Amino acid sequence: MTMNVLVRPLVTERSTLLKAQDKYVFEVATRATKGQIREAVEKVFRVEVTAVNTMNNKGKLRRRMGPRAGFQPDWKKAVVTIKKGQEIKFAEPKA
Repeated sequence: MTMNVLVRPLVTERSTLLKAQDKYVFEVATRATKGQIREAVEKVFRVEVTAVNTMNNKGKLRRRMGPRAGFQPDWKKAVVTIKKGQEIKFAEPKA
């Protein structure tokens, strides 16, 4: 179950600025709890998690050519704070 909790890291301008505060942002499984997210991050990245904040995001309406419209799926985001001095390394684009 641990590997299915974390979907992907979210690398945005805001999440990059949060790294200075030892906070990292992940897309997680919609049914994942804060405890499961904490365990998954600690196990995968070998860091000590101090806090987990989550938020549920509604899927956006997407229009296609013609009369059909649809929604993107709902998803969940987690902001994970780790112990000061530790760092999470994942593939970052080269400048």
